[in-house]
Amino acid sequence: TPPPSQAQTVPFQTMVIGEVVKWWCNFPLYVHLMCCDCCLLGRAAQEKGLPCDHSLSLGYQCGLVSRACCDDGAPDVKTNTLAKCAQECVGNGTCACFKGYKLKPDGKNCEDINECLLGASNCRGGERCINTLGSFRCQREVSCGTGYELTDNNNCKDIDECESGTHNCAPDFMCQNTQGSFRCRPKNQCGDGYIQDALGSCIDINECLAQTGPCHPGQSCMNTVGSFTCQRNSVNCGRGYHLNDNGNRCVDIDECKGPDGECAGHGCINLVGSFRCECKIGFIFNSISRVCEDINECRHYPGRLCAHKCENAVGSYKCSCTQGFKLASDGRNCDDLNECESSPCSQECANVYGSYQCYCRRGYQLSDRDGINCEDIDECALPTGGHICSYRCHNTPGSFHCNCPATGYTLAPNGRSCQDVDECVTGTHTCSETESCFNVQGGFRCLSFECPPNYRRAGEKARVERSDTVRCVKSCQPNDISCVLDPVHSVSHTVISMPTFREFTRPEEIVFLRTMSMAHSSPHISSDIVFDILEGNVQNSFDIVKREEHGIIVGVVRQVKPLIGPLNMVLKLAMNYVTSGVVSHRNIVSVHIFVSEFWF
Repeated sequence: TPPPSQAQTVPFQTMVIGEVVKWWCNFPLYVHLMCCDCCLLGRAAQEKGLPCDHSLSLGYQCGLVSRACCDDGAPDVKTNTLAKCAQECVGNGTCACFKGYKLKPDGKNCEDINECLLGASNCRGGERCINTLGSFRCQREVSCGTGYELTDNNNCKDIDECESGTHNCAPDFMCQNTQGSFRCRPKNQCGDGYIQDALGSCIDINECLAQTGPCHPGQSCMNTVGSFTCQRNSVNCGRGYHLNDNGNRCVDIDECKGPDGECAGHGCINLVGSFRCECKIGFIFNSISRVCEDINECRHYPGRLCAHKCENAVGSYKCSCTQGFKLASDGRNCDDLNECESSPCSQECANVYGSYQCYCRRGYQLSDRDGINCEDIDECALPTGGHICSYRCHNTPGSFHCNCPATGYTLAPNGRSCQDVDECVTGTHTCSETESCFNVQGGFRCLSFECPPNYRRAGEKARVERSDTVRCVKSCQPNDISCVLDPVHSVSHTVISMPTFREFTRPEEIVFLRTMSMAHSSPHISSDIVFDILEGNVQNSFDIVKREEHGIIVGVVRQVKPLIGPLNMVLKLAMNYVTSGVVSHRNIVSVHIFVSEFWF
């Protein structure tokens, strides 16, 4: 259906095509073409003498355009002109836009005017302008409040809580709607002579206290439960009255006289036949019991009096705070309490909002039992304690320290590792002048190597280093044929020191036997080098493999099984030079191995 602003009833005889399609042609181009087709259909019906109000199902918009073109007869605007303009054509090929739009610079298309941005809206105070396509709407800014809802025409309408079922009346009460709220009325109504209180109880009405007495002149009214009786005047006076001194007339009793009066310390105002109490602040007058009752401010104004907790008192109230807070100077708000000022923690305390947090210095941890005291961390007992110190870990309050074996080691600068003491360098060894000092892990060895007969030492050294080798080469006497024919050309001694590997997972290479033979010999010479372990291979803990390094043949001695120190052994190795399947000569190497009992 067309927009409300365009839905007026206009005679077709006075309508032009641009007015009929004024709101419909603000669509893409294919809708404009469809609009022109509907117009041509109406013109064809007019030329053939057919009725303009035909029964074809063209749709609402197309039917309007078809009837307009049929009644108009010969519109001035051509169909191609309609297709040219986005909304309407005003003649001479000039385009125009509907209300709420403006012509774009291309002279054909139209764009929406933002009336809210230009201040062209007519929204009232308290309403906000919201731009829409070709127009705008006004929306109320402030809500209607409790008990009302906003209608489509921007007005506030009362919500009928009784009809919608959003009331909270008890089963014995019925809901009665009021403007912006509702009331709960008791279902059981009181009979004549009673008035119903807020709790549904029936209270007797004293008909005798009415301004117009129910009894005839000369009669006295006597109130009864639910009714009254009229008696001839006597000396009996009603409540709030007593006989005068002459005994012939009832006069008002001033209930406010006396030291205490009827209001028990509150203000008292005497009334004819009754009285009223002016209650102090914090009290309210109960018209039924006619006494001043304490007002429970905490229940009447929940969450509005105190920041945390509200406690009712006679005639007043008092505020209190939850744990971790203290009452502010205004007696209502609560300020954070700095618990750390009372030193609740054994070491360090950090105040947080409404509480506090204890924490410990390095080397301590907070107790799981109370969260206050700090307990020493036994670093040595931690899962990684075995790796904190190289040798032994000693726990101390808040820390720990590492120890090394009594002899042969000293603590490294990092305070955790143990490093070997080189007794041969420091001069603390006990080797004689004929012996060489050899440093091993955790100690030293005094070694003396003598060459066998017909061999002499190649070079002399004052001491033997960790990787030094003492080499004896063959030196035969003249005419000593057996010496010359002996294939052993040299006898060598070398010394190594090894730890006890804590985690032995793969072979460890300990000795490299380097030769002078090229890895790729002449094809005309059939030669090879064969390495062998002759003696000392305890439990086959070692093997020897041949390898090529930089074009030279090298024999690598490997430890293939774990060895637990302290342990000493001599591994006798042979380097056999084989030519044409025959050992031409041989070199013997004795490796003196010292295994420490420690892994470092």
